Amino acid sequence: MNHLIVYAHPNPNSFNHAILETVQSELANQGHEVRVRDLYQLKFNPVLSGEDFAAFQQHKLPPDIEEEQRHIAWAEHIVVIYPIWWAGMPAILKGYIDRVFSYGFAYKYGEQGNIEQLLKGKAALLVSTHGNSEENYRQSGMYEAMKKTSDYGIFEFVGMKVLAHSFPASVTTVDDAARKSMLSEARQLLKELHA
Repeated sequence: MNHLIVYAHPNPNSFNHAILETVQSELANQGHEVRVRDLYQLKFNPVLSGEDFAAFQQHKLPPDIEEEQRHIAWAEHIVVIYPIWWAGMPAILKGYIDRVFSYGFAYKYGEQGNIEQLLKGKAALLVSTHGNSEENYRQSGMYEAMKKTSDYGIFEFVGMKVLAHSFPASVTTVDDAARKSMLSEARQLLKELHA
């Protein structure tokens, strides 16, 4: 299968990068085609501009959006790896979605005002690390809130099936053994999803 990894963390020494490497190698070991879009490395422009809207209205896409949409169109599965900052995605990833999941590509409104999901048939897996404890996020309802805004509000809205949303917790304070266990869990999750 064709897997696109959309990755959003600026530090190449981060635990997120270790997750990226783990996911990439596991998918390759399973025989899948894998492409990685490292948004910080690409210096992706996350700002949805007036010029973008003008281009959309003229049915012309800015080259960077057109390229990312080609990758999305190619992929059957999309893996999104990012840290949770201030209860949400990093701005660069939110901006990627704002610009790339554009009207007419990811969704549109039908004649009756109904939403037409244009990315049906694709699946998504999200991995969102955070420094807070699992207990704190669970008790506060944060996991459900983030699933609602990202899983349902973005990916399912455009027709993708969300296979799983993993939330590795306390990544800034746990020891290396715990982090290795989290990486093993990521590998196992990919094996189960493709069993």
